[in-house]
Amino acid sequence: MGPREVAARAVVAARIHRWRRVLEEAGAAGAMTAVWLPRRRFIPVLPDQALADVPAAARKKLLATADELMAGRAEYFGVARDDMVAPDWSWDPRTGRNAPTDRYAFDIPYRDERAVGDIKQLWEPSRHQHLTILAAAYALTGEEQYADRVAEHLRSWWAANQPLRGVHWVSGIELGIRLISWVWIRRLLDRWSGAADLFEDNPEALHQIWHHQRWLAALGSHGSSANNHVIAEAAGQLVAACAFDWFPESPGWRAAAMRLLDDELHNNTFASGLNRELATEYHGLVMELGLAAAVEADAAGVSVPDTTWLVLLRMADTLAAIVDVKLHPPRQGDADDGHGLIVDGADGNRWASLLHTADVLFGRQSWWPATPADDVRTPLLATLTNGPKIDTIRPAERPGHLADAGMTILRTAPGDDEIWARCDGGPHGFLSIAAHAHADALSLEVRHGGVDVLADPGTYCYHGQPEWRGYFRSTIGHNTLQLDTKDQSTSGGPFMWIRHARTKVLVAQASDHGPCRWTAEHDGYAKGREPAVHRRAVHLDRERHELTVYDEVFAPVVHTCRLAYHLGPQVEAAVEGNTAKLSWPDHTAELALPSDLTWAVHRGEENPPLGWYSPSFGRREPSTTLIGTGRAGGGRPGPFITVLRFHR
Repeated sequence: MGPREVAARAVVAARIHRWRRVLEEAGAAGAMTAVWLPRRRFIPVLPDQALADVPAAARKKLLATADELMAGRAEYFGVARDDMVAPDWSWDPRTGRNAPTDRYAFDIPYRDERAVGDIKQLWEPSRHQHLTILAAAYALTGEEQYADRVAEHLRSWWAANQPLRGVHWVSGIELGIRLISWVWIRRLLDRWSGAADLFEDNPEALHQIWHHQRWLAALGSHGSSANNHVIAEAAGQLVAACAFDWFPESPGWRAAAMRLLDDELHNNTFASGLNRELATEYHGLVMELGLAAAVEADAAGVSVPDTTWLVLLRMADTLAAIVDVKLHPPRQGDADDGHGLIVDGADGNRWASLLHTADVLFGRQSWWPATPADDVRTPLLATLTNGPKIDTIRPAERPGHLADAGMTILRTAPGDDEIWARCDGGPHGFLSIAAHAHADALSLEVRHGGVDVLADPGTYCYHGQPEWRGYFRSTIGHNTLQLDTKDQSTSGGPFMWIRHARTKVLVAQASDHGPCRWTAEHDGYAKGREPAVHRRAVHLDRERHELTVYDEVFAPVVHTCRLAYHLGPQVEAAVEGNTAKLSWPDHTAELALPSDLTWAVHRGEENPPLGWYSPSFGRREPSTTLIGTGRAGGGRPGPFITVLRFHR
């Protein structure tokens, strides 16, 4: 941290200390009292046409999810709950622990499972995105049972989570996303007779909304932690200050949030349009947050800078460029399945929905994949804005190489047998701590017809399980080469890296026509003055449906090495010597492994972890991992060569 960040953190620490004293002096009266304006209305409502434009299939899926919630059933990060009729907002169903609700928020060690339980299990329901689903069900059906349940949950949450007390007041990203949910709940309940009594005429709601915005204005993220969290904070503040403009501070909060959102969207996004965290799920989260905030501001008549729309447009073009034939993007870096706004039912394709929204707002390029119009969010967002008018040059052809992000996609023509390969030659992560990065330099991810063949393992967990957190972001957990049983980059904690591998792309030929070749190298294994460079080349032969990988280590001394290939969960492998025959439903392939390494098969091992795949946050399942051990460097002639042949 530099001097400026240290000073800023000192100011925040002083505010936190002062707020504790004020809270203690207030005693039973609670935190500082909000002041609101006398004449309050909720103006940015949905026109009738927006609800009429929701496709029948999307409506059916939404109502099915809403009815599950009405029955009390939900699932968060692999943990099923049946208590959602009247949830305990402080209870973690995974560990069975209850977090304290009466302590000053910043005195609670919220990352300590022994003290509070699994904080992700606590936070996720309190984002109130299950309530936006119920509110959308009311808007589409007019059935008041949905609205009544929403009101019960909100009143329960407000009563149980007084300002600055408990774990739900610790993290700004939670407050920001919760504000977006509240705005959309109010919008979707507008035709319900109790909407005004629940929000603008309810002192408890006004008190909560004011304190959420006051928190964000005073304690927002900055410096080395200004990643997706600061986007959520700015977006939540902007959305609330536009739609809930019921406070004397609203104009100031609105203007500051608009400036912050514009600045941080640029800071968090490469010029190519990819999110700088190099964690694809966070690209989706930031894009959702940015679109929700920009559309809200536009609906309120607030001028949205062209620069804000331009970043969102570039994010959309980049997303369209990197998805596979099933409209799924790479599984790169951390992923906690976080969303900025949820008004769709379960099992939808988030990425297809985002591309559909971007298509409506910005217009599609000719090379974009076809995106089905089968979501709820797009017609609702689209009716709140006339759409941006941006005069800019967009890619005339699908880009296969994003130079600033170091991401290269090699692929064959789209279709059921599309070969899609992501090659990682980018920076380690974003900002000095690179919080959501993995030690995955030069890693490879390969799909066939949208099926993971050589798979990125995913994330699985953040808190409370350090061995699993370490494995899923380790070098050996990815499809790349490890030297001396070390990670390429050095971890300083579950959300911090203290040394970053430096990567350089040497060759990137990845257009839809012509050669498909990529070469890159990194120096993550160098020690002091002793160099060590891992160089990898990948060639895709479109005609032969064959992918060849060359791995070489340039170092003056010999190193032990392990070359890892992680197969997707649908792929079975029969290994004989250095040949692995792969199969998955209706498909086969052959993986010819380097014969100068000794190969072993690992699956579902726990001590230490090896052979796992995480399909979503909180879930893991056994998968097959092939590990080749040997020696590299010290003048060893030639590369290790791997050939993956797909059978037609």
